[in-house]
Amino acid sequence: MTGPPPIATIPSRWVDTPTDLAEISHRLRAPGQVALDTEGDSLHHYPERLSLIQLAVPSSEAWLVDPLAVTDLSSLASVFAAPHVVTVVHAGDNDLVQLKRRGFAFTSIFDTSIAARFLGVRALGLDVLLQTYLSLELPPSKQRDDWSRRPLSEAQLRYAEADVLHLFALKDRLTEELARVGRLAWVEEECAALAAQPASARISDPNAFAGLKGARELSPRNLAILRELHDLREQLARAADRPPFKILSPETLVALAQAPPADRAAMAQIVGCPARVIARWGDVILAAVARAQALPDDALPVLERRPRPRISGAVARRIEALRQWRTGAAPRFGLEPGLLLPNRLIGAVAAAWPGDPGALASVDGVRRWRAEAFGTEIVAVLAST
Repeated sequence: MTGPPPIATIPSRWVDTPTDLAEISHRLRAPGQVALDTEGDSLHHYPERLSLIQLAVPSSEAWLVDPLAVTDLSSLASVFAAPHVVTVVHAGDNDLVQLKRRGFAFTSIFDTSIAARFLGVRALGLDVLLQTYLSLELPPSKQRDDWSRRPLSEAQLRYAEADVLHLFALKDRLTEELARVGRLAWVEEECAALAAQPASARISDPNAFAGLKGARELSPRNLAILRELHDLREQLARAADRPPFKILSPETLVALAQAPPADRAAMAQIVGCPARVIARWGDVILAAVARAQALPDDALPVLERRPRPRISGAVARRIEALRQWRTGAAPRFGLEPGLLLPNRLIGAVAAAWPGDPGALASVDGVRRWRAEAFGTEIVAVLAST
């Protein structure tokens, strides 16, 4: 039995000068559609760098922009902010965040992953969708490659351009299906919200160590050791240009804090501390442990216990009623429960207690499509509690 035919690709144009970037940006600002994808190097370097931007147009022309060579991307940013340019992405959350943090703004977006979710599709990988809707097969995945290395291999180039060249045909097929089932407007509203969503700024959290699994079970002294080790890992990761998890995993950090080693032999008993780690960083790890153990009691970290917000009995009953409704409604409409009514909205809707679909639509995040399609049912459920 043979599988679907492989995707045929055409040579893409490599863009690594400001002049070339300005030239293609001018062309892409014309009304139409532009497919977009990005690649980073987060599995290989720290901090992560945006390493490649893939662009395509429906005529099957593609460009691969090297942001390591062209650091000023302002001419390209003007493309996506231009009126009448629709940006087509697949699962574009991270791609958009990467670019929004560099000053990009997006006027119009169509995300094929969001579109597929509204058709009840569970397997949302681009490779699966292309096989399902277009009978096409992507080149072998290169997602785990180091995209900051130059030159890129022929296989990487083919993979990179394939990620954008066929988004237009996929968008067309999904749009046809969405229009047939009456959900195209739903997707357009969700995509508009994605376009307008601001990118969260990168913030260095001095208490990030407290978020590690098992941290809140540690004593203040052991917690101080975890804090010291977490800070050390950050320093080592930056110095070595390696992701922090490749220095010491979160689980190893907590294990070291739980059973602080006094020497290299004790460290060797900790899972995640092989000989190569001890040889390279053993001394500085032991020094970090010793520093934390020498801290006076008044310098030990104290984690604030965040009290759970108090919920009245009436609101709790509405939350439970909405959850029960969602459990029954999701299969009726062929949607995932979390798409039909996410948990973050259940509490907000229960607290607002809207009395009609119009009031429901005014609850932050509900979206017009939910109020129009399910508002009558949701209001009835709330009224019955």
